[in-house]
Amino acid sequence: MQITTTLAASPTDDETLAGILANPGFGTNFADHMFTVEWTPERGWYDARITPYGPITLDPAAAVLHYAQETFEGMKAYRHDDDSVWLFRPEANAERMARSSDRLALPVLETADFIQAVEELVRVDERWVPSNAEGGEKSLYIRPFMFASEKFLGVRPAQHVTFMVITSPAGAYFKGGVKPVTLWLTEDYTRAGRGGMGAAKTGGNYASSLVAQQEAYAHGCDQVVFLDAQEGTYVEELGGMNMYFVYDDGSIVTPETGTILEGITRASIIELAGKMGHQVTERKFAIDEWREGVESGRIREIFACGTAAVVTPVGALKTAEGDVPAPASTDLTMRIREELVGVQFGRTPDTFGWMHRI
Repeated sequence: MQITTTLAASPTDDETLAGILANPGFGTNFADHMFTVEWTPERGWYDARITPYGPITLDPAAAVLHYAQETFEGMKAYRHDDDSVWLFRPEANAERMARSSDRLALPVLETADFIQAVEELVRVDERWVPSNAEGGEKSLYIRPFMFASEKFLGVRPAQHVTFMVITSPAGAYFKGGVKPVTLWLTEDYTRAGRGGMGAAKTGGNYASSLVAQQEAYAHGCDQVVFLDAQEGTYVEELGGMNMYFVYDDGSIVTPETGTILEGITRASIIELAGKMGHQVTERKFAIDEWREGVESGRIREIFACGTAAVVTPVGALKTAEGDVPAPASTDLTMRIREELVGVQFGRTPDTFGWMHRI
């Protein structure tokens, strides 16, 4: 793409930025610039530009506001100890967004264009990528998203689409150290069914999870577990994370995809655990297998993964039928987490070729 750049006339001053990066939180502060490109069937992708961050104007009849035709991605940029800045598997995010776009009847932005948009925006706002003294885990969160911007109330794929990228500094997900999360099993709500949008990264999937997440909070839990929509028997995913179950023989099971999101962290862990000598199987995993496995001691560890938390151990499972206690160990969970975070922040050799330098 030919990208034009208009720099902010009054970028965030150094003192203010230093205060933000010292304690960035998540999703509350945004860098000085944003990327935008538009699409129509006649012109294809056009007018690619980096401009100062700010509000956008949408017509009240914009299709996304009525029919939720949109997709998004979540990824991070990491500053290494030598001050270089890197992305983690950006081509995987581009490929997943292409699959999501196909499912939502949106145009596909090619992988090279996706990576170029992200790279050039991060380069413009590179000073917003936090440094990490003493093994910290701060990063620059990157949010590419695409939406139907056509002014039209007819129910059909939009004929004008906008793709944007914004960035936001992010602190470590766990303050004060990694702690096991407590889960609530919802039996009233499901995330997606066969042929649905569960494997697409689209806002509707997350909207459908919120009422169940409220239910989890009401029961004193951190996250919600969804079962399959057809039989209500098989574990699928959490509100925003994929799951793994570690057995006493070292083998690992993760729920198969198809109706759940194919997480990039999830796929990375499958490769990483395999290299560490653990057999990883993707298959249906019944909730009763969870209960019986923990009670018998066969399931030694359970963990969840996602872009924000990377890897987090799972503690107790609360259900309407009674609680399932936390597994006995977190040893492998923490080794996998340390290895993956080490690759991302340049502290461990990247033998997989996952990192992409800006």
